[in-house]
Amino acid sequence: MFLSQAGLKTGMEKINTTDLYDGNDSYYDINHDDMDNDYFAKLRKSLNIMSVIVYCLAFVLGVLGNGVVIWVTGFKMKKTKTVNTVWFLNLAVADFLFTAFLPLRVTYTAMDFHWPFGHLMCKLHTTITFLNMFASVYILVMISVDRCVSVVWPVWAQNHRNIRKASYVSLGVWVLALILSAPYFVFKDTFTYSDNTTLCFTNFALSDDHETGMFRYQAVAITYILLGFVVPFTVIVSCYAVIIHRLRRNRTLASKSSRPIYVIAAIITTFFLCWAPYHIMRLIELDNHTRSKTFGHVLSIGLPITTSLIFFNSCLNPLLYVFMGQDFKDIVHKSILKIFETTHTNLTVTSRSKDKSVSDVQV
Repeated sequence: MFLSQAGLKTGMEKINTTDLYDGNDSYYDINHDDMDNDYFAKLRKSLNIMSVIVYCLAFVLGVLGNGVVIWVTGFKMKKTKTVNTVWFLNLAVADFLFTAFLPLRVTYTAMDFHWPFGHLMCKLHTTITFLNMFASVYILVMISVDRCVSVVWPVWAQNHRNIRKASYVSLGVWVLALILSAPYFVFKDTFTYSDNTTLCFTNFALSDDHETGMFRYQAVAITYILLGFVVPFTVIVSCYAVIIHRLRRNRTLASKSSRPIYVIAAIITTFFLCWAPYHIMRLIELDNHTRSKTFGHVLSIGLPITTSLIFFNSCLNPLLYVFMGQDFKDIVHKSILKIFETTHTNLTVTSRSKDKSVSDVQV
């Protein structure tokens, strides 16, 4: 622990942040000073129960949905691999890992924010979570840019788009995501209270220097809001605005897709609704000058809800970006039918073998 025991309470209250809502790990409510009111305490407990339920649901849907995408794009579409399958495979991997670590968060929340997994796992858990979060967001950006380029400059795209370049771009996205998530490997820390309850929190101080810790916190928070939402959302909206404009002007392009505008609207709306509320909470958390009970209650209520929305975005991505594609749906349908046919054949052969063995014994 980098904070002295004397400065621990003050430092933890002032320079610890939520970062995907770790319950007690909040700028305002780390020591529950604003939660003396029984009503808000009960509400907070109810929201934590809701978070556990939502996390479990997101885990099941996210792992299954993205697992199917990885299975199809990675193994079933090798012969028909395209640039799009490269995007979808990387997006599915990011979303799969993003939701695969949810059992740790479920355990942490269910145990009333006691972290039993150790100091190193505290660092790795948050770092990997942010790594896959940024990878997922920026792969969505790459998909948007790629679609825009294909519509605006179709000849250039046909001559220059290929699997190798898409793979290099995807690798660059993962490297960028790793760089952006690295601060949490440095600043994540644990502290064990006298009752043996261990807290996994973000310690931007690393010393008793409050001003330096506050500067680091604000710098990281603003950077994440800009690079994690504002810039990606602006690029995505701009790309799809151009695509819609081109589709409306060119009926030939519009006829190739029966519902392009509706799909685009769903993509933009889903991204905004899933990510904007969480970053709004981050902005509220940045306002360290107004430490009122109202702000504390808003964060305590809003953070569990907005964090849950982020994880659900990883469940919706396979539906929006992949399952709407007819080729993908056909392959999934054929693969499932083939599995059932193989299973049925094996069961039939086994049954016949057993019948034959029984007949031989009787003879």
